[in-house]
Amino acid sequence: MMRRRRGGLIGAAATTAVVVGTAGAVSGRQQEKAMERQQQMAAQQADAVPLPSNEPDYTAEIEKLAQMKTKGIITEEEFQAKKKQILGI
Repeated sequence: MMRRRRGGLIGAAATTAVVVGTAGAVSGRQQEKAMERQQQMAAQQADAVPLPSNEPDYTAEIEKLAQMKTKGIITEEEFQAKKKQILGI
């Protein structure tokens, strides 16, 4: 009875090379996809417009009052009273 050889050492090495090559190609493609997703997310975050804050801009309001005081439209007392009102003091 004769047995059929299955390729021996060279066949095993060739099979191993094919398996390793395939695994490397799959792994490389997965890494490419992950990089693409990261780049897309970064682009989306860069394009995102910050939502306006619901809090009023106290600094701008006080600066306007200071300009009004400088121009003589309001007095120092009126300025201080309005500033305290804006700041909630």
